[in-house]
Amino acid sequence: MSDELHAEHREGRGHVEAERFWEDHYRRRERVWSGRANPVLVDVVGSLQRPGTALDLGCGEGGDTIWLARQGWRVTAVDVSATALDRAAADAATAGVADRIDFRQHDLAATFPIGAFDLVSAQYLHSPIEFPRVHVLQEAASAVTPGGLLLIVDHASVSPGSWADPEETLAPLDLSPDEWHTERLEAREREAPGPNGQRATVTDNVIAVRRLAR
Repeated sequence: MSDELHAEHREGRGHVEAERFWEDHYRRRERVWSGRANPVLVDVVGSLQRPGTALDLGCGEGGDTIWLARQGWRVTAVDVSATALDRAAADAATAGVADRIDFRQHDLAATFPIGAFDLVSAQYLHSPIEFPRVHVLQEAASAVTPGGLLLIVDHASVSPGSWADPEETLAPLDLSPDEWHTERLEAREREAPGPNGQRATVTDNVIAVRRLAR
């Protein structure tokens, strides 16, 4: 990936630790994710009538980003890992949609991409290291255009013995009902592969809220 795809590095221990952690995460394996779009994204966004601009937060190796671009969306794809962004950019070029995607490197704990978007997608935006998640999701909501959609998909269990339901995920964002309409607020079960090839049933929280047009 060319230098212009990489955001200017911010000084500070938190940024350095986040970047190092996720770089190590991606460099340990040639490929981390399947390359397929998350099913909830396909389900929810596939029902939208008209593609527009999208922001994919924590895009990883670009499965969601590339799917959105193939549907006609113009996507800003953000991740802290340069390795993940390089892989995503290469796959986007192979898929013939690189011209519809702007890849940007951000540590969302420190900087947030500028702009307003018809869709802001935060798929499994968890981190095992310190991360101001509520603040980032509040910024994500602020980046949604009037009439646009904020889509959050979470693991219902983020650590052993720690569970959250969709309402508990949405409440801290403090979104005014005068400005937002809740379209989906549900817990979904799905089968997921385990580290040794076994299958397990896991629960995801799905939150889709639309900013009311004024």
